[in-house]
Amino acid sequence: MIGFKRHNERPPPVRMAGSVAAGAVTTWEHLARPTHSPARFYPSLVAEFPESARRWLTHAVAPGAPLARGVILQMEGRIRVRRWLPFEATQIIVPPEGYVWAARARFGPFSIRGYDRYSDGIGAMRWRLAGKIPLVTVDGPDVDRSAAGRLAAEAVWVPTMLLGPDVKLRAGPDADTTTAGWSIGPHTLTTDIHLDPVGAPRSVNMMRWGNPLGEPFGEYRFGADLDDEATFDGITIPTRIRAGYFHGTQRWSEGEFFRAQITEARFI
Repeated sequence: MIGFKRHNERPPPVRMAGSVAAGAVTTWEHLARPTHSPARFYPSLVAEFPESARRWLTHAVAPGAPLARGVILQMEGRIRVRRWLPFEATQIIVPPEGYVWAARARFGPFSIRGYDRYSDGIGAMRWRLAGKIPLVTVDGPDVDRSAAGRLAAEAVWVPTMLLGPDVKLRAGPDADTTTAGWSIGPHTLTTDIHLDPVGAPRSVNMMRWGNPLGEPFGEYRFGADLDDEATFDGITIPTRIRAGYFHGTQRWSEGEFFRAQITEARFI
């Protein structure tokens, strides 16, 4: 397991993504800037929220915990790129500003290193085989829009940000769902978070821009099943994820492409 360094030292993308990481480091360093004297959480802050949102946030955030603006995660798992490949990764998520996901996957005797990132309304993906052979070099409006959707879905790992002015929470289609509305870059996005009776998130769903399985770019159902949970810095988050397109439909077995376990988290 790769431990965290201090936030003012060279960030993990250098180690995880290798020589391709240069484009991710500037974004990481910007997102990881420290929050000075953050406000604290108290249940009274959510007294006027819909019941489902109140149940989630009082479950997820301990009284007195800092209202973190983002999180740095370490994870390991398997990602499907034609076939399932083992990976380890580190990620910073700061909704609605951006994210960097830097990873190292194994493809037989070779490694695949690189990153996905989103910041200032712009998304990009850069991946190389054995540190030398370009595999993926992708950007453009479709990537920007898809990356914004990913950030909206992954905000579930920063529940304290749901108290901020950038998101509007309302009651979902049933008593166990809360709906979050985001403005991320130029895009307006809606995410449904389904909760168990205690208030732990068990799935997240949305319509996300993409071209899953080579289909034309458009909005497709995207989501994740969430399981297990752990508490870091007074904030409780899901730690097991299965994510992909066509979530909750008969095509889920085709569209699922990501399975991971979060092993560490540090809120910033």
